[in-house]
Amino acid sequence: MDIQVRNLTKKDYVDLRRSMTEAYQGVGDVWTRENIVDLIDLFPEGQLCVEIDGHVVACALSIILNSKKSNIYDSYYEIIDDGKFSKHTSDGDTLYGIEVFVHPDHRALRLGRRLYDSRKELCEQMNLKSIIAGGRIPNYHNYSDKMSPRTYIEKVKRKEIFDPTLTFQLSNDFHVKKILKHYLPEDSESMEFATLLEWNNIYYESESRSISTTKQTIRLGLVQWQMRLFDNIEAFYDQIEFFVDTVSDYGTDFIMFPEFFNSPLMSPYNELPERLAMEKLAEKTSEIIDKIQQFAVSYNVNIIAGSMPIMENKKLYNISYLCHRNGKLDSFKKIHITPNESKYYGMTGGNEVKVFDTDCGKVGLLICYDVEFPELSRILADQGMQILFVPFMTDTQNGYIRVRSCAQARAIENECYVAIAGSVGNLPRVNNMDIQYSQSAVFTPSDFAFPNNAIKAEATPNTEMVLIADVDLYALRDLHEYGTVKIMKDRRKDLYEVKLLK
Repeated sequence: MDIQVRNLTKKDYVDLRRSMTEAYQGVGDVWTRENIVDLIDLFPEGQLCVEIDGHVVACALSIILNSKKSNIYDSYYEIIDDGKFSKHTSDGDTLYGIEVFVHPDHRALRLGRRLYDSRKELCEQMNLKSIIAGGRIPNYHNYSDKMSPRTYIEKVKRKEIFDPTLTFQLSNDFHVKKILKHYLPEDSESMEFATLLEWNNIYYESESRSISTTKQTIRLGLVQWQMRLFDNIEAFYDQIEFFVDTVSDYGTDFIMFPEFFNSPLMSPYNELPERLAMEKLAEKTSEIIDKIQQFAVSYNVNIIAGSMPIMENKKLYNISYLCHRNGKLDSFKKIHITPNESKYYGMTGGNEVKVFDTDCGKVGLLICYDVEFPELSRILADQGMQILFVPFMTDTQNGYIRVRSCAQARAIENECYVAIAGSVGNLPRVNNMDIQYSQSAVFTPSDFAFPNNAIKAEATPNTEMVLIADVDLYALRDLHEYGTVKIMKDRRKDLYEVKLLK
């Protein structure tokens, strides 16, 4: 048996009519040769068929509508304009399926699924936002005296009732958008009701989109920073620029430094109490960020500038900066302050949780201890976060394992990538910053499209180095829609929710 899915041609009409006649079996009229010729002339790519051993036995016909100009809730005959297809427009945004049929002798071969898959591929290739189709509910007449169409559809969704058309469409990732009345007046089996079904193209990008998600593959560069003393701040800048220069040469989109990676600059203030020494370091933050912003622009790379202290209204915060390569600057204040930060530095927690739009998608920032609180990451995920960056500082392996384990959990439960970067080495002349332990890494969700251990890449523990890894944003889109499990979609929002109070 030779099975092919291909575009319909005008020469196929004799086979097409024979299969249509068998498929319809008295329900509805068959398409005329003129109808088929017109459709092929208007939109040849949208007319698909399945050929078995040289004969057309199944077909899917479609047109393109502009959803802003055409009413997708119109009746079937209004949509096709009684066979004139005047609503078809090449500059539309919606693929409207006007016909699918399979010859009864070949329905066991699941040819309808092949046609639906081909339609989806066409929708993606043409960058159309969705496929819309009206669907009969031919078993409804057996239940119409017992329940409403809405109840019937809900029972079909829950697999309590089988409907040959609706069950098939739901299994192909279509969802019911609306119940239509008088869609096909002659359809007595459906009691003249129909479902308006929609399949969303998750790869669709509108003409007026934001700067988010303009690339599929994003390259991350994580700096596992060696703590060392510097003779002056210029030597510190030289070390930063060395890493930015080196890592950007690999075409990275993001470079991330660790939490408090500028701690060596506290060395001259080691005789002061820890709080005052941190305040002295905070005085340098504005100058440091100006310099890193210059690096971001000149080396054409987005830089997550680890974290550093800042004084605002006599309060000391732990803040991370996102220096965009276009010169824009975003920041995030650490929300959860560790007992150590509170005891030695009297740090204050921030109050804002939000994602940031970049030229490589939507990203989130959390600092070290923050990643151990799953609520924050979930809020960011609900805002569309695709990559979570976590600069951290841990002194011991057990502290590191807390950060690592929680970061990996955040990647799985929020269906996103999580990158963590920390410091290594010793810092003998800076109080409370004596030793460091780190193994920087990039974590992924756990499904077939990702590594079996859900680890995209990881650095050598406790060694200064850079870690470079590519992450695929389209794989996240597929996971959200077609994953083995759908964590974000399957939440019981009728029982619980996570939301910001401010």
